[in-house]
Amino acid sequence: MAYTTINKSTDYFNTKLYTGNGSTNAITGVGFQPDLLWFKNRNSAINHMWFDSVRGIDKYFYGNLNEAEGTSSSVLTAVGSDGFTVGANNNVNGSGNGIASWNWKANGTGSANTQGDIASTVSANTTSGFSIVSYTGTGSNATVGHGLGSAPSMIIIKNRSVSSGFWRVYHSGLNSNNKNLKLNATNAEATDSSIWNDTSPTNVNFSVGTSSDTNGSGNAMIAYCFAEKQGYSKFGSYTGNGSADGTFVYTGFSPAFVIVKKTNGTDDWRMFDNKRPGFNVINDELKPNTSGSEGAGDKMDFLSNGIKFRVNSSVNASGTFIYMAFAEAPLVGTNNVPCTAR
Repeated sequence: MAYTTINKSTDYFNTKLYTGNGSTNAITGVGFQPDLLWFKNRNSAINHMWFDSVRGIDKYFYGNLNEAEGTSSSVLTAVGSDGFTVGANNNVNGSGNGIASWNWKANGTGSANTQGDIASTVSANTTSGFSIVSYTGTGSNATVGHGLGSAPSMIIIKNRSVSSGFWRVYHSGLNSNNKNLKLNATNAEATDSSIWNDTSPTNVNFSVGTSSDTNGSGNAMIAYCFAEKQGYSKFGSYTGNGSADGTFVYTGFSPAFVIVKKTNGTDDWRMFDNKRPGFNVINDELKPNTSGSEGAGDKMDFLSNGIKFRVNSSVNASGTFIYMAFAEAPLVGTNNVPCTAR
């Protein structure tokens, strides 16, 4: 884990909420030109949509489905220095609907990387520890360069070419490097050597096995890689205590965005941010693995240095969980100087 030189977290990650108009809708206030954009209609049971700058903004995934990549020039129509423009699509711009977008900054359309057995195109932001990696699968055990300069703590991979596979997740909080989770399913952690080839990622590359989900022969693949940066991002595990006086998870910052998943049992992924509702108790929940609209129910407090769970089930049921979290304001900034978090 590295210290961050980030003094303003929203230069690299930001949640943007807006109301759809069912027509052309130019959204500003993201604070940077986003390279990964994840959308969800909060009011309707319709699919999550993912876009990125490496594949091109006319390419999309439905994040909660197995489907192959789709193409449309009328959904996400433009990306600019402070936001994006969407067209008349209910997933991203349903008229009168509340829309959530989660945005990450990488480094544009990417460049060639040869630091693995498989050549890749990588858009990497080494400051914030985020990269987008495009490669063509070989079907054989191999490595792929990620461009981060430090080992990713979390990797999400999707086969762009086929509709028969899952979104596969590597997470450092799982028990072993032969474990994986499925982002678009409720499954507990599973053991499968064909996903990561039983090999942890290094400072320069990550490993893939023979599975078509991470290395389909001749298939276009995309990976989203996240390396932990102290004071800005945190990837870990915790044990739920099944009590309304729930577990406290130390992150070292006030969270802006949190995703959790139970690993030793079947349950949904659950995602929260500091814009929904914008104050404690955080109770506006979306689920990355389902098309469901936003749910309610007090779940957690975002504290100045971590997360305090306030429920005796779901995110704090008895069992083990992994999480990813990004900061509202880093407690550590340039030259390791403490920064103020609200």
